[in-house]
Amino acid sequence: MADWAPIAKEYDPLKAGSIDGTDEEPHDRAIWRAMLARYVPNKGVSGDPHLTLFVARLNLQTTEEKLKEVFSRYGDIRKIRLVRDLVTGFSKGYAFIEYKEERALLKAHRDANRLVIDQHEIFVDFELERTLKGWIPRRLGGGFGGKKESGQLRFGGRDRPFRKPINLPNMKNDFYGEGSSEKRNWSREGTRDWRTRDRDHERSRDKRWPERERSWAWGDSERERDSKEERSRGRERKDRDRKDRDRDRSRDRDTKKQRDDDKHR
Repeated sequence: MADWAPIAKEYDPLKAGSIDGTDEEPHDRAIWRAMLARYVPNKGVSGDPHLTLFVARLNLQTTEEKLKEVFSRYGDIRKIRLVRDLVTGFSKGYAFIEYKEERALLKAHRDANRLVIDQHEIFVDFELERTLKGWIPRRLGGGFGGKKESGQLRFGGRDRPFRKPINLPNMKNDFYGEGSSEKRNWSREGTRDWRTRDRDHERSRDKRWPERERSWAWGDSERERDSKEERSRGRERKDRDRKDRDRDRSRDRDTKKQRDDDKHR
């Protein structure tokens, strides 16, 4: 833990494939491929690697002129190399920018990361191919970052730094009762106590069972009585409604008869 750092000081494919850099076995084939790779940095690349920035996730339409316009605000630029496909000449979406001064390099590294250029949020880091010992590029199973969908995330870089390992105490012996005899005796006594409590609980449950049955029976009789009373009230209500309707009809007939008698007079 004393020498732990979120950013890798030396590239190790096995550690890069682990979220905290503690894996002992590779978990995907790409890590195996990176461990077996013998990569030699491109000797044809010129310039000072310690003054060079790596710029990725560029819009494929972004040009060298646009990069110069944006990154020249941090200091004087010596050279820009936008990586292109050898056959089609189209941009591959990343570039290298070499500054004249370290101060400009550090400022751009600090402020330009996640800057939006041509509707794309870019990623900025130092050049690692010639500065990080043991570097393996992404195409050989190495690199840093990556997408979750690929299942080949790489940690230890600026995009995905290592997470600090969590050291848990070794609790296995005590958990399985393999510690001191004093603890084992306590465990056995505790077991006897639990068994005693279980028996007591079973007995009390047997005693409570008839009471619950009586309670449920009482509840059933109560529900039946309530149901009967509700039906009786319903019948009484219907009888009252019928009598009211009959009384209203009789009153209407009497009123009509009285009108007829008055007309004949």
